[in-house]
Amino acid sequence: MPNEQDPVPLQSPIIDRAERVVIIMAMEAEAAPLRDALGAQPLEAPVWASGLPCRLSHASKTRRRPDVVLAVNGTDPIYGVDAVGSTAAALTAHVALNLDRPKPDLVLSVGTAGGWLRAGAEIGDAFLAWPHFACHDRRIPLPGFEVMGLSELPAADLRSHASALGCRLGIVSSGDSFDESKTDRERIIANGAEVKEMEAAAVAWVGHLHGVPTGALKTITDLVDSPVATEAQFVENLATAAETLRSKTLALLECLARDDRG
Repeated sequence: MPNEQDPVPLQSPIIDRAERVVIIMAMEAEAAPLRDALGAQPLEAPVWASGLPCRLSHASKTRRRPDVVLAVNGTDPIYGVDAVGSTAAALTAHVALNLDRPKPDLVLSVGTAGGWLRAGAEIGDAFLAWPHFACHDRRIPLPGFEVMGLSELPAADLRSHASALGCRLGIVSSGDSFDESKTDRERIIANGAEVKEMEAAAVAWVGHLHGVPTGALKTITDLVDSPVATEAQFVENLATAAETLRSKTLALLECLARDDRG
């Protein structure tokens, strides 16, 4: 039966600065340039999570960045490929938020994504999630469940950093399919999303459960409504997008570390 309790109030906290940040990424090819740039060192998972595929690393706080835990979904132990999608992202986020470490100020879902020509997107565009996340493939037309299916959880308010980073703002919509079905398209148009990917809404859900604001930084590798096959665009643009993710994420971390209070 649906939960009859009032929903937990949802807010979009303003994040100007942060001491500790957790970054969740899906694919090793996306994460490797950032891990190298951070000089992040391997971080041992807690005993209860030692058999899980997620890969953890840590970079200590410096003058130019907060303390960072980088958590990557890792390799699927059954299928031998990157563990993409909402299930792996939720698992990784849960592990990263249950380490024996101080609670982070912010969780960031960082990765590649699709955009649309109809929304004016271009390959290489970078987006910060705002004002909320959404799901486009969770269709639960039952009383009390439909709103859960939409999963319109608030995004951390990182708008003050968008101009400095050269990032656009837009709703990030998550689903567990790489392509876009006709039904997905209708729901995405209805929810107003400008970014389509596979993990952010799941990370936001786990972040909300732990009381940690969640943002997202996404770089466009493919235009869903282009005549060129989505998978071909993704393969062609992945390396460039990973470099953009590296530079934009480092720039965001520097903004979060900056203290303008005098």
